[in-house]
Amino acid sequence: MYSFEPDEEQRMLIEAVERYATNDLRTAAHDADEAGELPVELIEKGWGLGVLQASIPEAYGGFGDRSAVTGVLAAEAMGWGDLASALAVMLPATYAMPVLLGGTEEQKTRWLPPVIEAEWKPYVAAFIEPSFDFYAGDMRTTAKKNGDVYLLNGEKAYVPFAETAEAFLIYAVVDGQTQAFIVPAGAEGLTIGEREKLMGIGALPTYQVKMDDLLVPLESKLGGEQGFDFSPVLASTQVAIAALAVGVSKAALDYALPYAKEREVWGVPIAQKQAIAFMLAEMATEVEAIRLLVWEAAWMLDVGKEASKEAYMALNGASDMAMTVTDQAVQVLGGHGYIREHPVELWMRNGRGISTFAGLAMV
Repeated sequence: MYSFEPDEEQRMLIEAVERYATNDLRTAAHDADEAGELPVELIEKGWGLGVLQASIPEAYGGFGDRSAVTGVLAAEAMGWGDLASALAVMLPATYAMPVLLGGTEEQKTRWLPPVIEAEWKPYVAAFIEPSFDFYAGDMRTTAKKNGDVYLLNGEKAYVPFAETAEAFLIYAVVDGQTQAFIVPAGAEGLTIGEREKLMGIGALPTYQVKMDDLLVPLESKLGGEQGFDFSPVLASTQVAIAALAVGVSKAALDYALPYAKEREVWGVPIAQKQAIAFMLAEMATEVEAIRLLVWEAAWMLDVGKEASKEAYMALNGASDMAMTVTDQAVQVLGGHGYIREHPVELWMRNGRGISTFAGLAMV
């Protein structure tokens, strides 16, 4: 059975992330969303905390071993600060972690150090597809072997920093199985579309990416000729997004609760009104329940157990929880909840997208 108490190294790392979330992410979130741009120094400061580096062995440029539990603790803290910024800081993990989990020894040695040893750079994953019925286990992007290369065809959406990316990890179907390919920026047949206009995460630049007979060498297929097991990679992104959702929802709760205690109507704090009190209690219950699901799924990944069901339940529950809790926070604030000077409307917009964000983070 897993423990609820982080060890000393985890505690030190998470405390540093929490300070960063409070002092940097939270204070920059509103202006970044309004401007539609994240300050580079803000991302680099988060990268310097070493969350991903601590999950990569020394042989590949890091200084630790992978811990999904540590990853979700850090993701929750950063999600509490600001979702768009958290996704940016965690972006290189969407490229590096699948390589660690599914790459050959040669691929790990070749592809991981450039990501881990340098400053933050946009190494990105092209995972989500622009279709209403998108399912990660049955993607429409295809990769067909043609002699000594693969031909990739399809479209991807929600690809962060695609315009300035160093390299892409592109997911595609090979013989009915979801696989992934490393593709350098500027490759012939790879087209970057215009920046997407989204309801939430407005500070994070995302793009649609199109592959039209994109030539990829055989050695760029993750896991080599035999490929890799996609299940733990999918579970890893599901628990990461679920942890971020817990952070966003906890932020909404932490803002709505003191507001309800201070806001008075007819001389009585609204927190004492039964409807508001019940709503706040429901919000707190949802956050705690989903957090436990996330921790359990992350622990199962760490001990090598099959975690597909638990990771799916965590993300599915987190998606509903984020929509409910952030919406209720807006309701608690009443008319003030609709004003952009209060952060709850931003959290509601961000929370609404959780169900579509698989692939945008990984632990």
